[in-house]
Amino acid sequence: MIKYVASQFGRFVLLMVAVAVVTFALVSLSPVDPLQANVGQAALLSMSEEKRAALAAYWGADTPMHERFLAWLAGLIQGDMGTSLRYNAPVTDVIAARAGNSLALMGVAWVVSGVLGFGLGVAAALAEGRLLDRVVRGYCFVLAASPTFWVGLLLLMVFSVGLGWFPMGFSVPVGVAAADVTFADALHHMALPAITLSVVGVANVALHTRAKAADVLASDYVRFARARGASRTGAMLRHGLRNLALPAITLQFAQIAEIFGGSVLVEEVFSYPGLGQAAVTAGLGGDVALLAGIALVSAAFVFAGNLAANLIYGLVDPRMRPTQSGHAGGSGFSPPAPDAATPSAPTGGTPSGQPASTGGAGFSPPAPDDEGRRL
Repeated sequence: MIKYVASQFGRFVLLMVAVAVVTFALVSLSPVDPLQANVGQAALLSMSEEKRAALAAYWGADTPMHERFLAWLAGLIQGDMGTSLRYNAPVTDVIAARAGNSLALMGVAWVVSGVLGFGLGVAAALAEGRLLDRVVRGYCFVLAASPTFWVGLLLLMVFSVGLGWFPMGFSVPVGVAAADVTFADALHHMALPAITLSVVGVANVALHTRAKAADVLASDYVRFARARGASRTGAMLRHGLRNLALPAITLQFAQIAEIFGGSVLVEEVFSYPGLGQAAVTAGLGGDVALLAGIALVSAAFVFAGNLAANLIYGLVDPRMRPTQSGHAGGSGFSPPAPDAATPSAPTGGTPSGQPASTGGAGFSPPAPDDEGRRL
């Protein structure tokens, strides 16, 4: 277990370093000018050369990338992620102020898409070839090929502009003080973005679950249960669901990365103040400190989800638990030692205390020599 924890911690550190390096490299190669993006072209043209140079030095725009990265990394080790250029505030404060909205939105979408996708997949497999199966597959194929932002715009036009059931955007009502915002108001504003993420995320879960459930229904043990009088639905509920547990866990936790990526577009479409909208703002403004901070938080979030999946595997299936070799399942699984009451087999291949049986006698013929084998 200690080796397993150490290996996971080493992977986490390498992941954080790789994400930080790639983020800094991409922002440095970007054609976005931080001065023009954050000050404005008109204000930048009205500045003197001395003021532009002082502002560029203050923001580090003229500093080479490796020097900025090392300075940022030194601050990160001390718990300082730097200062955001766009929000003129510490990066940790910006992330903390917006993380709650994003986590609530993604959490609702993650649970709804997982439960609904699993249920639709099982129902489609039970009704294979019938109308319900065709409807579920058609729904999944259409949404799997639809961009998240397009689905969000479509729902926004229908349910917000056309029907007026949901607000146009934001996380709270416009013009209402923060102290006067109720839980119902926040839930009302979060409903349509969460629905958008959920209906898009259902597609992959339902299709994968349907394929696995169809394999389970065609297995020998389900056929045996059907032969004993169990119905197709009863055999699935009693014997098949436990075999769908591991694939379902894999799909559910794999959804974390997809939902996190989809939330960036959904928050931008609905003007929902979360980490996704802040990431877009940081990218368009060349705010490398904020963008790197959000990238690290998102990478840590996805890594935690994958690690949680590995740990839950061990609870569902003991063979998947991490062993001393640092692996889960496969080569890391050690079979139990033989019981003391079970006699051990010698090298000859017969258990001790039992004669070798050849035609009922306890006589063991000698091994044939080379000539006998050739004959």
